[in-house]
Amino acid sequence: MPFLERKPSLPEINPEPNDATLHAPLEIEVKFYLSDVNLTRDRLVAMNAQHSGPIFETNIRFENRQKSLKKEGVLLRLRHDDRSRLTFKSTPSNPDMEFKIHEELETEVGDFQACKDILKALGYLPEQVYEKWRETFVVDDTCLVIDRMPYGVFLEIEGKKSKIREMADRLDLDWKERIILNYLEIFEVIKGEEGLAFADITFDNFKGIRLDMNKYLPLLYAG
Repeated sequence: MPFLERKPSLPEINPEPNDATLHAPLEIEVKFYLSDVNLTRDRLVAMNAQHSGPIFETNIRFENRQKSLKKEGVLLRLRHDDRSRLTFKSTPSNPDMEFKIHEELETEVGDFQACKDILKALGYLPEQVYEKWRETFVVDDTCLVIDRMPYGVFLEIEGKKSKIREMADRLDLDWKERIILNYLEIFEVIKGEEGLAFADITFDNFKGIRLDMNKYLPLLYAG
């Protein structure tokens, strides 16, 4: 028989999904509003934290044509800073009231615009833009980021639950004042209270708007 006619048989494919593929890695974090960002930064520097930034981020949240992703607790995001990344986040079936927990899949992409065009071609449309300046610190395998949002400055602590709580204590942060909402959810609270007409969380949109975050914080705390 000629060589080209000898074909290997196809392997059997198990139609049942492997349970290990149904769960993405968990992202575990909390936020704190910073009224004195310099104090927190100085404490992190005193801990000999590895430091990088600040880096400007542009994020685009995508929706499907039915606009059902947000209702289903799904975030499909394309981010550009010093690189570009596509991220999928979903809410676990068992929510945790102590921490913000998501299942997260993320991959780096080589071309931000091309990835945006691919998503649009697949029926996922840009729904919301949000911007931030981010500084990153790493202490004992725990990631801490200072995010300057258009509406305020926050510290985000990500890592193991025990390490997050320990780091909050080391920074003299009140655990009752932790925030487990994401930045889009925080904006929805501010938008509703202020009657803002725009959806994109950009620095341009917030020019000339003076916010008293102390007014909103009780609505944000996890307690």
